[in-house]
Amino acid sequence: MNPAHTWKFFCLLGALLLQALTGEAQPVTKIVGKYYQSLFLKSDGSLWAMGNNQYGQLGDGTINNTNYPEQIVASNVTAIAAGDYHSLFLKSDGSLWGMGRNNYGQLGDPNVTTYTNRPDRIVASNVTAIAAGDVHSLFVMSDGSLWVMGRNIDGQLGDGTFSNTNRPEQIVTNGVRAIAAGMSHSLFLKSDGSLWGMGYNGWGELGDTNFTTYTNRPDQIVASGVTTIAAGDNHSLFIKTDGSLWGMGFNYSGGLGDGTYGKITQPEKLVTNGVTAIAGGDTHSVFLMSDGSLWTMGYNFYGALGDGTYDNTIAPYGTNYPQKIVAGGVTAIAAGDLHSLFLKNDGSLWAMGYNKYGQLGDGTGSNTNRPEQILAPYNKIAGQLLSGGNMQLSFVGIAGANYALDRSSSLSPANWLPQATNPANSFGALVLTNTPNQATNNFWRIRAVP
Repeated sequence: MNPAHTWKFFCLLGALLLQALTGEAQPVTKIVGKYYQSLFLKSDGSLWAMGNNQYGQLGDGTINNTNYPEQIVASNVTAIAAGDYHSLFLKSDGSLWGMGRNNYGQLGDPNVTTYTNRPDRIVASNVTAIAAGDVHSLFVMSDGSLWVMGRNIDGQLGDGTFSNTNRPEQIVTNGVRAIAAGMSHSLFLKSDGSLWGMGYNGWGELGDTNFTTYTNRPDQIVASGVTTIAAGDNHSLFIKTDGSLWGMGFNYSGGLGDGTYGKITQPEKLVTNGVTAIAGGDTHSVFLMSDGSLWTMGYNFYGALGDGTYDNTIAPYGTNYPQKIVAGGVTAIAAGDLHSLFLKNDGSLWAMGYNKYGQLGDGTGSNTNRPEQILAPYNKIAGQLLSGGNMQLSFVGIAGANYALDRSSSLSPANWLPQATNPANSFGALVLTNTPNQATNNFWRIRAVP
């Protein structure tokens, strides 16, 4: 192989290896939405956020909204949750962190009297799961115990009182493996597959007709066979071992998808099989089937269902049956109050619905009633040799972000030399061109620049 061919080979090889070498261009792995903000994790453990930041719930040190994804924590984040004005996350050491409003003690730190716009450590270790309601929070420890904090006016903390608490309080000693929180109710799943709830039941969201308004103690709703739970503001969803989808609670906008409008006070089977993931918004619901298809139902005034319409002319402003929105390739879903998010199997992030505060992260404040790609797949990296010996690399990243092109003649050890820095365009596309030294075998990388 002559030197020119060798050089071209390694340039192209470098392009193929680009994602592994940079550690910057990472696919999205987890998403969460609540009220008017969205959070997501990348595969490198970094935490990103966009949308409403009135009380510092994005954790970026400001109280300014942002309509672009903004990195909040660089690494080691493993789980995320969002309430109306507060956010929670877990780190790989099992520590629990929170930011945002703390007016009812939902952050669990009595030293934060109003709000914090920086991540605040709440528990040092051993936390395994988190959930955030409107103004209350839940978490599970490694021993299976359930802990709560925040607003408790409807008994959503399940401690037998209606008193708020600004410190974590243990409710269940063991056996809890999953949690979910709505506006004023809480759900948890035990290791035996039983589903439990506490708090407000005025719309039937606890699925127990014995409680007409609320209960301040954990109440068993389903005895066994439950695998997954989710809570909308005033409705609840769960999946059973056979893949069936069940729901109860507020249904006046059709968010339970059973073909009716009203309220459902006991668990009702909505889909017979094949459901793998669920998410509840304010009055709409999203679910994922085993074939990777995405389905939505409920309130659609702002386009949160993603079906290409705005149901804003005739009440109840939505649809009461499931609609297929994406035929396949979806791997994760989330629902805010009036917007929806999903991930595809290429690591790309998509969103639809209400966007006044920038919660869709597309750089605008405009609503959309169709799925819109927010972050592109990170495998679209291409390299080509141009006339005059120039090397051109094309890359898809975050719109408006800055990226640098670096070169190294060896990877043992790597000695990266900066070549150029350019901003990605409004679609996230970036083209970097440079004239390398053809006498050496070059390796290339693209990295994000603050």
